[in-house]
Parts: sequence; C-alpha cells; structure tokens
Amino acid sequence: MKKTSITVARGDGIGPEIMDATRFVLDEAGAPLAYEEIEIGKAVYERGISSGIEPSAWDSLRRTQVFLKAPITTPQGGGFKSLNVTVRKTLGLFANVRPVVTYAPFIRSRFPGMDVVIVRENEEDLYAGIEHRQTDEVYQCLKLLSRPGTEKVIRYAFEYARRNNRNHVTCMSKDNIMKLTDGLFHKVFDEISAEYPEIGRNHMIIDIGAARLANDPFAFDVVVTPNLYGDVLSDIVAEIAGSVGLCGSANIGDACAMFEAIHGSAPDIAGRGVANPSGLILSAVQMLVHIGCPEIAENIQNAWLKTIEDGIHTGDVYIQGKSRTRAGTREFAEAVVARLGQRPEKLTSVSFAKESEPIAIGLRKHQRAQKGMVGVDVFIDWDDEGRYPERLAERLQKANDGSFQLTMVTNRGVKVWPEGLAETFCTDHWRCRFRVPDGQSIDHEAIIRLLGRIRGEGLDFIKTETLCTFDGKDGFSKGQGE
Repeated sequence: MKKTSITVARGDGIGPEIMDATRFVLDEAGAPLAYEEIEIGKAVYERGISSGIEPSAWDSLRRTQVFLKAPITTPQGGGFKSLNVTVRKTLGLFANVRPVVTYAPFIRSRFPGMDVVIVRENEEDLYAGIEHRQTDEVYQCLKLLSRPGTEKVIRYAFEYARRNNRNHVTCMSKDNIMKLTDGLFHKVFDEISAEYPEIGRNHMIIDIGAARLANDPFAFDVVVTPNLYGDVLSDIVAEIAGSVGLCGSANIGDACAMFEAIHGSAPDIAGRGVANPSGLILSAVQMLVHIGCPEIAENIQNAWLKTIEDGIHTGDVYIQGKSRTRAGTREFAEAVVARLGQRPEKLTSVSFAKESEPIAIGLRKHQRAQKGMVGVDVFIDWDDEGRYPERLAERLQKANDGSFQLTMVTNRGVKVWPEGLAETFCTDHWRCRFRVPDGQSIDHEAIIRLLGRIRGEGLDFIKTETLCTFDGKDGFSKGQGE
C-alpha cells in the first residue's frame, strides 16, 4: 500500500511521550504513513521566533497537507503568539471539530451516553488577535467575523451532520448584544440551515446554551459557534464527559488539516511516563479517516475502546476499585496494540464509511451591497479634570464647520452626551459620533478635514471608524442608551 506523507511535531512537556505512544499504535496497526518531523514550540520560541515555528517547517506542511501535532508550550509574556492559532489561520483551517463521547461506567461521568460534536469557527472572532492599547486606561481587541468565514463553518457543520447521520445542529451566539457580528453568524445559520430540511436546527444565546449544555448534553447533537465560544464550550463538554485527556480534535481546511489533542503540554508531569495518550490517539483516528484509511481507524479506535472496557486506565481517569490497571503512557499504548482486531463488548463499537472523500465546502456567489458613507466615529484620548462629557462636546462642536452634526459621545459604549447621567463612570476613552443629514453622504476628504480641525482644538484622536450603509441599511450599532 502506498504510504501517505504526514507532518508530525512531538511538541513540549508530555508531547514527546504521547506522540511516541501514538506512533507506536499507528505503526503496529499498519497505518501506511511516512513521517516528516518538524520542530515547533518552546525551543523555537526561545530561539527568538515569536510564532513558535521555523519558516522551513511550512514547506513540510504545505507539501503533506496533513499535520499530527502534540501539545506545545507557549512562553508567558514577551509577545509570543499562539502557535495553534498561527497554524490554523495560516493554513486556512476554518473548522475545529471536537467529538465528545462518554465511556461510562468504565470512566466516571455524570452523563452516561453523552455524544456531542462541537464545530467551532477557527480563524476569526477575537482570535484574530488584533489588540491595541489606545489610552492610558483602555485596551481594545477587535472582534472580526466575515460572511465567507461564517458560511464555511456553518455549512461544514451541516455537511458533517449529514455525513455522520447526525439529526440536529444547534447554533450558539450572542446576537442579542453583538447584533452585527454575532447577528451575522445567526443570520447565515438561518440561511444555510434552510438547505438541509432533513436536519433539525435551532439557535440559542450562548450563555443559556452553555448552561444547558453543561446540565443536559443529551439535548444537543452538533453545535456550531464562533471561535471563542467554541473554545470554551468544547472544554466544558470534554470535562463533563470525564476528562479533557480523552478528547481529540480535527482542524479542517480546504487543502490542509491538523489533528491534535485538546489538552495542553502539562509540563508538571512531563518525563514521568504517566500522561494519557488517548487524546492524540483519537486525533490520529480522525486523521486516518481523513486520508482515506477508515478500516485502520476503526481497528485502532475499537481496540482503544476494548482497552478502556478492560479497565486499563491512565492515572487521570483511574477509579479506585473499578479500574483494573493503572497504566503509564507506554503501557497503555501497548494494551491498545494488544487488542487490535478486537471490539468492545459493552461500549458501542465504531465503524466508518469505507469510501468517502473529505467534506468539501464551496462558497455561494454573493452580490456586493451598495455602500454609502454617512459619518464617522472619532475616538478621543481625553483626560480633562472631572471628565465632564459636556466639556469635550463643546470643544468638538468648535471643530465642526457644519459639514457634520455631532450626535453622540459615548464612554465604554454608553451614551454620556447629550443627556447622559452623572452616575455613569467614564474612562479616558471617548467615542464621538459625527453624522451627516439623512439622504446625504460624505467622502474621505471631509473626514480628513474634520480630523485636522479636531487636532487643531488640541484633542488627541486615536482611531476612526467610518459609518457606512449597505443597500441603505446602517452598518453600525447604536450607542447603549442612544
């Protein structure tokens, strides 16, 4: 059988131990793999490469398009970027897929029989990592959601449900507050879900959705959600299932895919040979299905289930009086290998479709909206004694030559002028909204002239956001209290 080249990284902390155990299982199961090993993580960061990955490593990833990655350690402080986020975004891995299943009564769980899949948008949202310190007191992180990125992950969730005989997809967002960004996610979910009438669907606000997921996971099948929410939800679900050490994940893109355990590098137990390799083993199972080796994937996962069923457990899931053997990392892998060809007797065995291509996602053609410019939000760093917004508004009015109308000043999103409340606490960061009369529009030169006059009043503007309409509808939110 022709071998498939994959890129592997042994990582940091417990990474080398669990990778060695996983590769042992893969090799003994006859997985037709050729390994290209790259170095990532702590040692690379310490060589002064802030991304944690050598430029030459990208050549292997682009060549193989399949990455099996052990956890890595990102040094604290120093401006180091998350390697996971860097790889996901650089390779266009738009969907993070985390299946979570319970294995009761062999592994303790409050919810025996739970089977949930979290499909998390993987490239956008607050994980864009675009942050700024704008004033002495205020820091900013930009939340970015795009229609193409949202369409891809939501369509993937429905295609995954269809491919895997799942019956329901739940969307979670916070569009009651973030009406444009999360509102887009909800809107696109409604649009795409209509194309899959055989699959049930519903939307939930993320806070109550997370609470219900933690309390009654049986009410959920597939959950699709933006990046940050998905990160939180997937760890919640993994923990209530029994252990984050049991969960693998797939990061899927149009061309490339990365497979990794969801847990961290656990440096406190590194080198002791006690780490649970299950998360990476099950990630490798997802990888085998992805590259067209479903029979080998089946064999490994069923052997893994039989190992769990036989009471051979690593320390993180060991139950005194119920587990039979407290296994180390290598010992657990050897137990899985010894059971290759066997199926569990009490736990549900797995089977994968013998012939299936990776899910391919295409984007619909989208007609661009007619865009108009009707104003500008100017953000000011201002720390006048007392921080009275009336004083700021008075100076801004002097800078206005009549081309605009100053309609609102907010502080941390709350309207403080006109008719603000004295009780509202204000920082040194002010949003000042200038609008043109209804039916009129402006150009960039008018904004530049306005900024010049504001600077002439001795005010420090730190950023602007143009106020645009799209097909006549406002593309900006109102201030709280406006």
